[in-house]
Amino acid sequence: MRLLIAEDDTRLLKSLVHIFERSHFIADGVSNGTDALEYALTENYDGIVLDIMMPGMDGISVIEEIRKKGITTPVMFLTAKTEVYQRVEGLDAGADDYLPKPFSTSELLARVRAMLRRKNNYVPDIIEFNTLCLNRSTYEISFGNASQPLSAKEFQIMEMLIQQPNYIIQTENFISHIWGWDSDVDASVVWVHISNIRKKLNSIKAPVEIRFVRNAGYIMEAVT
Repeated sequence: MRLLIAEDDTRLLKSLVHIFERSHFIADGVSNGTDALEYALTENYDGIVLDIMMPGMDGISVIEEIRKKGITTPVMFLTAKTEVYQRVEGLDAGADDYLPKPFSTSELLARVRAMLRRKNNYVPDIIEFNTLCLNRSTYEISFGNASQPLSAKEFQIMEMLIQQPNYIIQTENFISHIWGWDSDVDASVVWVHISNIRKKLNSIKAPVEIRFVRNAGYIMEAVT
């Protein structure tokens, strides 16, 4: 799952990105409202965590513009503005949740997970394809009684594949979604991670395979 984090305090922004990446999210961070709007309008995000007071454009204006464009990406305000009327203003503008600063890391993560569960294209904690399970809470793949843990990047690649079985995903799509559109990562890095995933699938005798399609990309298919 990919999150956009908008926070003008650069130290807090760095901490937030670290918190979410440690919890196996993909997180992009921006420090002003103008960039937050530009990134949000790409619709590449499953959720947005947004400060209200930011340079360039405040968070209320950002979410109003997002909603005017018909973008339904769930948004949480994470802000020091805690008066009731301020919370009401944020929620009325189109926010899905509102968490005041200072905050508990465990509550932040729990509320973001809850927010994502409420989105229209809800993805459950357990995703299954041909009896292979991907657990989005423990970051493991399992088949029968056997399981294997995944690294952060392995999990993110596996999540993309298992949500779109029998569909070819271009290598460039993995890179832009997981590492970011401006990343200098090349195709060999994706190949290494997929090679490691294949070994783990083989170790649990999972009835699926990840096949490379020349000049196209990777596809997850059932093995009968």
